[in-house]
Amino acid sequence: MEIDQDKIDEAVIALLWLTLHDENRAWKSFDWATLERLHEKGLIDNPVNKWKSVGLTKEGRHRSEELFRKLFAQHPHSQE
Repeated sequence: MEIDQDKIDEAVIALLWLTLHDENRAWKSFDWATLERLHEKGLIDNPVNKWKSVGLTKEGRHRSEELFRKLFAQHPHSQE
């Protein structure tokens, strides 16, 4: 099975929204390869540090919320 790394990255950046604290920090409890790709895409600060959380860039914070809402929010059914 081939894995679409971009879809993994989207799910992880969306899930970082769940642990967002201090305006732009999220717990970095995901695999290092994914966090490195998100860093290379400019969505998070360098994950290699002594902290247990990672900073989201301005773009990363926006993308995180956008994808979280797209992937996980319940959408009310339209009433006819």
